[in-house]
Amino acid sequence: MPATANAGHRLIADPKAARARLKDIIAKRSFGRGEVTLASGRKSDFYFNLKPTMLDAEGAALLAQLTLDALASEELDYIGGLEMGAVPIAAAASAVSALTDSPVHAFFVRKQPKEHGAKLLIEGLMKGESLEGKRVAVLEDVTTTGGSAMKAVDAVKDAGAEVALVFTMVDRQEGATETFAQAGIKFVSLFTADEFLRGS
Repeated sequence: MPATANAGHRLIADPKAARARLKDIIAKRSFGRGEVTLASGRKSDFYFNLKPTMLDAEGAALLAQLTLDALASEELDYIGGLEMGAVPIAAAASAVSALTDSPVHAFFVRKQPKEHGAKLLIEGLMKGESLEGKRVAVLEDVTTTGGSAMKAVDAVKDAGAEVALVFTMVDRQEGATETFAQAGIKFVSLFTADEFLRGS
C-alpha cells in the first residue's frame, strides 16, 4: 500500500524520488507506442494518455505534490486549464494545497460555453467571483504545439486574469516552447517526451 498524504506530511519526502516514482507510474499507465492522431491533427507513433495516471490515487497525489512544488514561487490565486485534461490535476493540486500555508483555488475552461443555465465558459467560480486581477497558472496534461493551452490562456486573459505561466505534465517537444515564447508566456514542463522515449 502506498503511503497517504495528510497535513504536514508528503507522499514521498524527497522531490527527486517523488518525480522518479511518478515517471514510473506514467510509463506504466499512460505511455504507449502505436500510431495515433493527436489533438493538433498530427500523426505520431507514440502517445501519452495521462488520465490513467491523474485518476490513480498515488499518481494523482504525486502529480499534485510536484505541481505545487513547481509553482510554489509564483504566488498564484488560481490554477486551471482547458477541459478535460487539466481538470483532474487542477482539482487534485488545489485539494492538496489546502493542507499547506498557500492554498490555491481551481477552475476549468470549457471548450464551448454551456448552452443552458449560466452559459459559462470558465467553471469553478461562485456567483460574484471573478478571475479579474488574479494571478493564474494554466495547466495541461500533455502539450504538443501549445494550441489547446492557448485557448485557456486566451479565455482567462479575456476574464481579466494575469497568466503567470503554462505548466504541463508532459511536453511532447513538438512546438509548444516556440508557441509560448512567441506569446511571451513562460512555459514549464514536469517531464519531456524524450525521457520516456529513451527508455522504450
